Amino acid sequence: MQQAEIETGIRLSFEKLVALLARIFIRNGVSPENAGVLAENCASCERDGSFSHGIFRIPGYVSSLKSGWVDGAAVPAVEDAGGAFIRVDARNGFAQPALMAARDLLIGRTKEHGIALLALRRSHHFSALWPDVEPFADEGLVALSFVNSMACVVPHGGHKAIFGTNPIAFAAPRRDEPPFVFDQASSALANGDVQIAAREGRLLEPGMGVDRNGEPTRDPKAILDGGALLPFGGHKGGSIALMVEILGAALTGGYFSGEFDWSEFKGAQTPKTGQLFIVIDPERGGNDVFRDRVSEISALVREAGQERLPGDRRMQSRTRSMAGGIVLSQANYDMLRSYV
Repeated sequence: MQQAEIETGIRLSFEKLVALLARIFIRNGVSPENAGVLAENCASCERDGSFSHGIFRIPGYVSSLKSGWVDGAAVPAVEDAGGAFIRVDARNGFAQPALMAARDLLIGRTKEHGIALLALRRSHHFSALWPDVEPFADEGLVALSFVNSMACVVPHGGHKAIFGTNPIAFAAPRRDEPPFVFDQASSALANGDVQIAAREGRLLEPGMGVDRNGEPTRDPKAILDGGALLPFGGHKGGSIALMVEILGAALTGGYFSGEFDWSEFKGAQTPKTGQLFIVIDPERGGNDVFRDRVSEISALVREAGQERLPGDRRMQSRTRSMAGGIVLSQANYDMLRSYV
């Protein structure tokens, strides 16, 4: 490694980062097929600047695998429920391989019926949600996904963590530009961002969370040490978090965020819950200019003064990374190498 490269960070191509991450997953008990899916997912997050869900998560993946809590070699079972409904039992494996196992069937049923649902259960989701839905928009489809998580969010006015950060993701194709994609937690802040703030010694903005006594705090360590996050927007975010529990767990047959018990698995960090996908074929709306209309409303929002739409910064980061490589700090590169 040349000195100048070390001083500016370690630069890896997307393909090389995927290969390195796949080796880490395989070394820690993930099957080669599943490792490829997880590695591409994790590298995509790092490439696109979603640092709270990129290589930052690798220690948690490894710790969970070593604990025996999650089965990295699980072979998901795809179940055809008939019509537009598809189920997948992830068999205590990761959610992304379970999605990949049913993806072609899901797209086929969407084009056949105009809409299709995919319900994952017994699945571990430990990444950003946008990589799950963006590929459907690349196929010209509209996609929504809901996933619940580990209990770390109190209901509005409550005193006990019941919900996960419970994100929602949405993707729609646009004309002559990348798809419109957003991925947002129903909590005031993503749990990964709290962890990063704690690691860096930064205070959070007011209204993000409470300590173990239910008192408001800006200290991320207090939130992580027996405290909890708050829903965004008070009762409105709380309602969305509850909806995600219903769609992501009750409908799919998965666990609620506070229902699973990993106390006997020291080092476990990946929540075992459920995930729901709803995929729509916009051509069934009788509107053959759907992509144009999505681009039109995006332009109107920008003209109205919103400088950056959801996903804009992510696409800018992707462009830079694909042109100049994904930059890793020496510490992060050394961390990855230590797991190989």
